[in-house]
Amino acid sequence: MAENGVNPPSVDPRSGFDGVTKTFRSLRPAFTLPSPTVPLSVASYAFSLLPSPLPSHTAIIDAATGAAVSFPDLLSQSRSLAASLRAHLGLSNGHVAFILSPNSLEIPALYLALLSLGAVPAPTNPASTPAEIARLVHLSNPTVAFAVSSTAAALPRHLPTFLLDSPEFHSFLNSNATSTATPAAEVRQSDVAAILFSSGTTGRVKAVALTHRSFIASVAAIYAMRREGRPKAMLLAAPMFGIMGFVSALKGLVLLTTTVLMGGNRAGATEMLRAAAQYKVTEITAAPPVVVAMGRPEVVAGLDLSALERVVCGGAPLHPASAERFMARFPRVKLSQGYGLTEGGGVSLSIGPDECSNVRSAGRLNCNVEAKIVDTVTGEALSVGQEGELWIRGPAVMKGYVGDDEANASTFDSDGWLKTGDLCYFDHDGFLYIVDRLKELIKYKAYPVAPAELELLLQSLPEIVEAAVVPYPHEEAGQIPMAFVVRQPGSNLSEAEIIDFVAKKVAPHRKIHKVAFVDSIPKSATGKILRRELSKQALSSSISRS
Repeated sequence: MAENGVNPPSVDPRSGFDGVTKTFRSLRPAFTLPSPTVPLSVASYAFSLLPSPLPSHTAIIDAATGAAVSFPDLLSQSRSLAASLRAHLGLSNGHVAFILSPNSLEIPALYLALLSLGAVPAPTNPASTPAEIARLVHLSNPTVAFAVSSTAAALPRHLPTFLLDSPEFHSFLNSNATSTATPAAEVRQSDVAAILFSSGTTGRVKAVALTHRSFIASVAAIYAMRREGRPKAMLLAAPMFGIMGFVSALKGLVLLTTTVLMGGNRAGATEMLRAAAQYKVTEITAAPPVVVAMGRPEVVAGLDLSALERVVCGGAPLHPASAERFMARFPRVKLSQGYGLTEGGGVSLSIGPDECSNVRSAGRLNCNVEAKIVDTVTGEALSVGQEGELWIRGPAVMKGYVGDDEANASTFDSDGWLKTGDLCYFDHDGFLYIVDRLKELIKYKAYPVAPAELELLLQSLPEIVEAAVVPYPHEEAGQIPMAFVVRQPGSNLSEAEIIDFVAKKVAPHRKIHKVAFVDSIPKSATGKILRRELSKQALSSSISRS
């Protein structure tokens, strides 16, 4: 579907396949986006969708403490904070603000304040190591950092740092400052709104530049879906430093939904479900491990989840057996599976009971998203039922990777199509199916793990000749990193020693969980590791663990 347009007659109304252009179009009802030439930040756009006067009910509540912020207070805080950050820190259009914090009540107001100024939030995982953080700071080139007392020490010393849990920051939130001596700089929709970190389609972590237009498209799609019903209370456990949590924070605002906030990557499934019962949430947004847990009777025993109407699941593959167990235990709850990526936003989603019953698919294309399936050998665009690499195009797609022309050249084609690196197909009813990952990323509980970075770390051990890391299937986590290691002759290096070595060097989601010792790493004629062959070996019983 062309942006703000309707599908041409050549589009099959059942599958969405356009036989002329060989592309797949969304079959969702169209909605209108603002003209791209109008100066507009995503914060201003989101505020424009709100009624006046605002309802006084709770906008965000901290599940652990019960502390809460109302919708009027959230808007007041974000505007006061924007004025204070501009007046006291000099933040304005184009300045990057690095953020190292778990989910908290302060984060949504901080995001809105920065976005309204045209400043660029660049949040990352607070569990990252100082070495990892230093590289991300180098990539994003921030002017200032925002952290909490427990994470600030991990930041480079040269970077000015402002604590979210300090009295000064809270005075900024509640200063009631709304204006400064000079008008704020104009924010264009083509300006970078946020930098989120992703491993992209190849090894090392990259800085993904998403424009205000990207987020406006995502927010507009969410707002258009209110016709399906607004959730009264939404449990958000996804970390707000990732695309799912970032967009969900905006979703709660524009739908006037109370967001029950969990601690992000530290929240366990049992803790989440207890919070869902306590606050009578109607919708949960979470990664597959939560859905897996909900299918287990011992996890949900004694919990009143009768208010729950919908679970939105994404970020990693959900095994069909886990989906079916969930549906058997919660037959009245819609399980909405979706597909998206940091670089391209939300691509597809299951909406309504009929779509949600198809547990093997990732739903149908979202509005304003075009897709095509491309043969990985010939580059030919394929039709319904044929497997190939998924390419996408639309207003939510990123501007590009910051400072990485080589990655941009390999990720985009000349017509602006983003190559996802995922092997997919569409069926005759327009459902998208994710078959395999062409790219080498491992998805551990929805967190991307780059094998190349772990391999470099393993090979820094003197007793290791070479190493390869592949995904190993795991029902709860989706995938866990498994290492194949070639030891030096005579070495007695053990699996436990390797696991412990890596665990001390990386964030928790990037740990090695299994090790197999082999005589050699299979490679192609060009020296590329044959990961699929290793993945097959991983599932066999013939590999050595000692």
